[in-house]
Amino acid sequence: MAATETLAAVSGSLGSIGYGLAAIGPGIGVGIIFGQGTQALARQPEAAGLIRANQILGFAFCEALALIGIVMPFVFGR
Repeated sequence: MAATETLAAVSGSLGSIGYGLAAIGPGIGVGIIFGQGTQALARQPEAAGLIRANQILGFAFCEALALIGIVMPFVFGR
């Protein structure tokens, strides 16, 4: 096995591990958004519409970060 084949295999594996570690951030963010949203709904049920709208917006931003993380290796990869 040549040195370049080994280097390519290692860098591919490191990219997968790197994305897996990077996906932890949006996962924590989504958990915080829905956890705090549930607490807010319990405290003020009359504001449910506004709270839910803010939850969905925050969820979309967090998931966008995760999707950008998936796409970037394809855009800048070799």
